[in-house]
Amino acid sequence: MLIYGAGGHAKVVLSILSACREPVSGIFDDNVPSEAFSEYKILGTYDQHFKQIEALIIAIGSNNDRRRLAEKIVHSFGKAIHPTAVIDPSVRVGSGTVIVHGAIIQAGSYVGSHVIVNTAATIDHDCFLEDFVHIAPGATLCGGVRVGECTLIGAGAVVAPQVNIGKECIVGAGTVVIHDVPDFAKVMGNPARINI
Repeated sequence: MLIYGAGGHAKVVLSILSACREPVSGIFDDNVPSEAFSEYKILGTYDQHFKQIEALIIAIGSNNDRRRLAEKIVHSFGKAIHPTAVIDPSVRVGSGTVIVHGAIIQAGSYVGSHVIVNTAATIDHDCFLEDFVHIAPGATLCGGVRVGECTLIGAGAVVAPQVNIGKECIVGAGTVVIHDVPDFAKVMGNPARINI
């Protein structure tokens, strides 16, 4: 497996791949860190000719950055799913997606490409997550929730059943969402209010 990114999220992806006994052949990063990054050497900027048959994961937390980079990557995309994640067999998971330690995804859900389902996040039945979504640590999506492309659901947030959240939204940490959220909105509070 190849990794694009050498920050904090990349450390988590490396941990997942290690737990899965998946070897890492190299790490690309446009800004080589000044300090050592685990035991791996940073290869520098992305090279489409390096180990062309290997899959790659974009290990960057920013939804928009993952989307931008995915458009220029030539390699196929892999997945990183920690063995402690509990995922119903009916769940469909797109390429490039990372599912972190202790996450739970229930029956009938769909998780798009390049999504991050972070530590101990819970996604209940029949949820639909579009591409480049990030469900932060400890967030809970109740049944039938839809989340639009590039939206961030903050740490510890709770989304009530059947709520639709638009694209490129930010749901603040600890927010409780009980009504639909339009595209590009930033919401916070309990209950959630649009932040102007």
